[in-house]
Amino acid sequence: MARLLRAATWGLFPWRGYCSQKAKGELCRDFVEALKAVVGGSHVSTATVVREQHGSDESVHRCEPPDAVVWPQNVEQVSRLAALCYRQGVPIIPFGTGTGLEGGVCAVQGGVCINLTHMDRILELNLEDFSVVVEPGVTRKALNLHLRDSGLWFPVDPGADASLCGMAATGASGTNAVRYGTMRDNVLNLEVVLPDGRLLHTAGQGRHFRKSAAGYNLTGLFVGSEGTLGLITATTLRLHPVPEAIVAATCAFPSVQAAVDSTVHILQAAVPVARIEFLDEVMMDACNRYSKLNCSVAPTLFLEFHGSQQALEEQLQRTEEIVQQNGASDFSWAKAAEERSQLWTARHSAWYAALAMRPGCKGYSTDVCVPISRLPEILVQTKEDLNASGLTGSIVGHVGDGNFHCILLVNPDDAEELGRVKAFAEQLGRRALALHGTCTGEHGIGLGKRQLLREEVGAVGVKTMQQLKAVLDPQGLMNPGKVL
Repeated sequence: MARLLRAATWGLFPWRGYCSQKAKGELCRDFVEALKAVVGGSHVSTATVVREQHGSDESVHRCEPPDAVVWPQNVEQVSRLAALCYRQGVPIIPFGTGTGLEGGVCAVQGGVCINLTHMDRILELNLEDFSVVVEPGVTRKALNLHLRDSGLWFPVDPGADASLCGMAATGASGTNAVRYGTMRDNVLNLEVVLPDGRLLHTAGQGRHFRKSAAGYNLTGLFVGSEGTLGLITATTLRLHPVPEAIVAATCAFPSVQAAVDSTVHILQAAVPVARIEFLDEVMMDACNRYSKLNCSVAPTLFLEFHGSQQALEEQLQRTEEIVQQNGASDFSWAKAAEERSQLWTARHSAWYAALAMRPGCKGYSTDVCVPISRLPEILVQTKEDLNASGLTGSIVGHVGDGNFHCILLVNPDDAEELGRVKAFAEQLGRRALALHGTCTGEHGIGLGKRQLLREEVGAVGVKTMQQLKAVLDPQGLMNPGKVL
């Protein structure tokens, strides 16, 4: 118990020097040579520019570079690197594609960044079992390209071409979640290197069953752990059949309320929509400019339907009736693959379209998720608050599962503006909690939402998480400063 209590307080202590008490930003020469002995000299870098590239993601959080970056080539090297860092008390920061939005790769205590992108093999494909095993360097686009002639695909789609293991680590989701679920629903097994170098298969080595009642759900524990419990070196994913037919649609509305009401009504009518995305008029204007669309500058829904030709006809007819009852206009279908691709490419580029509204600034994205019944209330209030705040921002979201984002543009060197953005985000997070929702639907906690997590899960919940962390990472070396 004493060990648990000591480890649970790891985050309260200042920087613990390593390698004869070197300061942050320094690693002793012997330790760097030991890293090179594991992965080879060409796969270790202490260059400033490389470290800075690995010290930030797409978020507004300032760059916190690691002391060294290493590129292992296989799981055995990852295990040896972890064991080496564990013996020396050196922090470990896993790195994938760097597309996170919560500062999850910032090395707030220095240490070694383990870039896993060189491990990019698809290890096993089980077509009859609808599963695949991939290494951390495999991205969602690369996997679906590999699957293109198999009749299967992996639908979890956060927009960025993220690493699939990184998506598991952050509990990512995206535009298809309303039909196919999030990463939590689609990860069957994980291979994880624990902080001391031991190798864990969360569902048992080689297993890829669809359901199990065997013991604790270790896979669920590591999905969404944000690199704080171990390094994910392979993930077994659930695959889905490619739909027979796909149709997309857009429709504009006279108000935010009308668009969100339509979302709720479509779901209540049990229309099996695959995607239903909301973009406010600011975001639509930005997407028109950035992606060369020609849509109405109004609150808009992007929708997509998957199924047989006959089923789609019924879905389209019912959806059109519902949205027209809520005042929709400019209703248009996109059946050709090229048209659908243009539409969803624009949606996936919404982050960059927003950034283009104010060149030179950074983006700050909120990520609340509420029960569907409370979605109209919080979205309408958030839009009013955004208009009154004087901040530059827009709203976009996966409203089919109650999740939406305010993308706020901020000058990171303007402390007053940055303070207003953070205050807006915290207010929105607390409003979501008051409506029985969560402060983060898919981006994770990272650096910026730790206080909101405490308010969301309560003192007992936080204590339980600290105890789990202490058992798996007693020295507090895995991605320190994040989540808790």
